[in-house]
Amino acid sequence: MTPRSGLWRVGAALFVIINVAGAGYAIAMGEPMHAFTHAVLMALGLGAYITWRAVQPRRGYSTPNLSNEQIDYLQQSVDALALEVERIGEAQRFRDKQRLERSDNPPPRKEQ
Repeated sequence: MTPRSGLWRVGAALFVIINVAGAGYAIAMGEPMHAFTHAVLMALGLGAYITWRAVQPRRGYSTPNLSNEQIDYLQQSVDALALEVERIGEAQRFRDKQRLERSDNPPPRKEQ
C-alpha cells in the first residue's frame, strides 16, 4: 500500500464518519431531509470507496526508477522554482511597503 492510497482510505473513513454523525445530529434535531441528505452522501461515499478498492488491485502500481541524472535535474528544477517564488514574494513585500508609505504621506491638497 502506498502512502497515497493510505490517505484516500483515511479520507473515505472520515467522510463516512462525518456523514453518520451528521445524520444522527439531523435526526436528533428533527430534520428528516437533512438526515436523508447525509444518508445519501454516506451511501455514495461507501459505493465510491468499494468501487475504488475493487479496481485498485488490477492496476499495476510501481515506483518509478529514476537515475541520478534525473534526480539531480528534478532537484535543480525545484531549487529554481523556489528561487522564483522567493523573488515574487520580495516584489510583493516591496510593493506593499511602497503602498503603505504612500498612504502615510498623502500628497498636499490644492486650495482653490
